[in-house]
Amino acid sequence: MMPKVNYTLLTLFVGALLMVSCQSTEDSEDGGEIPTLEVPFVTNSSNVTQFAYGLAANIASILLYGSTFVPVKRIETGDGMFFQWVSCAAIWVVSMIGDLMLHSPKFYPLAMVGGVIWATGNTAVVSIIKSVGLGLGMLIWGSSSMLMGWASSRFGWFGVDPENVSRPMLNYCGAGLCLLSGLIFFFVKSDTDLHPALESVPLLLERRANSGSYGQCSSEFWIDAVGPKNRRLIGCLLAVTVGLLYGSCFLPILYIKSHSVCPDSMFFGASVYDLDYVYAQNSGIFLASTVYFAIYCSVMNNKPRIYSKVILPGLLSGLMWALGTYCWFLACDYLTPIITYPIGTAGYGLVAALWGSLVFKEIKGVTNCSIFIFASCVVVTGSVLTALSKI
Repeated sequence: MMPKVNYTLLTLFVGALLMVSCQSTEDSEDGGEIPTLEVPFVTNSSNVTQFAYGLAANIASILLYGSTFVPVKRIETGDGMFFQWVSCAAIWVVSMIGDLMLHSPKFYPLAMVGGVIWATGNTAVVSIIKSVGLGLGMLIWGSSSMLMGWASSRFGWFGVDPENVSRPMLNYCGAGLCLLSGLIFFFVKSDTDLHPALESVPLLLERRANSGSYGQCSSEFWIDAVGPKNRRLIGCLLAVTVGLLYGSCFLPILYIKSHSVCPDSMFFGASVYDLDYVYAQNSGIFLASTVYFAIYCSVMNNKPRIYSKVILPGLLSGLMWALGTYCWFLACDYLTPIITYPIGTAGYGLVAALWGSLVFKEIKGVTNCSIFIFASCVVVTGSVLTALSKI
């Protein structure tokens, strides 16, 4: 698990970015232009400066997103529904504090739809990680998320304005390499034994005697009853589907921003600053997760699998995701989504893969490691090309 000092440094860095951003919005009007940072030693707002700010925010989001599930890697969470609800509650609390710091900008219910989409995909995360592992799962859904987010921003899908870059060929090549890396990762076989030795307990494995759980006594979930080959296939397909949902969750916000300049639109005059919509989106996340948890309790005859030991790790996981989201939106402001999506999604998938392979030993064997290293080089190259296409 990442040392506490690293979490502290990341939190301080994110907080500094957020405070500077809040200060920059105080004097801006609702629906005004995207604010720019005013730092004493920066005397201009050149493209290079904007790129540096965006890259810093993107790196922070990559580290936070990629480490989101590390706190619960060896904590038993049952089928994950209670864990999701706890983490989503933490996400909502952090966004509520951020909303107060931003002086409570106008709330648009449409932005909540993005949160509902995200929470829907998040319900399958536990099954994915149990099927293909932490690193491989995040790499696959990161690749499909990148494809959806990049394509919708680049070509203007679903009513959003298309984004342009100064070097479109580099952008296409970079996005293509990021997608190719996701396909290569399909050939990496991860070690996701459902019943390993005690010293290497995998994510979400149940040990009823010590788990502090409440609910049914049966430890077998639907994914556990599936054979290894079919389980891997199901996990990969679920990861692709979840990635498409994750890549779509920001579209409602982009739609509102795109129509903020249309006089005949109900969103005319809406803010174009991404952080103003975080609270609305995260409210949708918490609302949807609460509804899903209530449905789950009903299906389980009011005997849900609740693990007391998952509460604090779940809160930490939600905190990291929420802070990563603020950094993500800052990066979108400075780099635009067409740049942020390929770099961010490929980056956090790579961070998760490093956690899974180096720390939790999910990837073993010379062949697997070679494929993993090659795919990692491809994704890094794609991210660099995508970043250069903006300069």
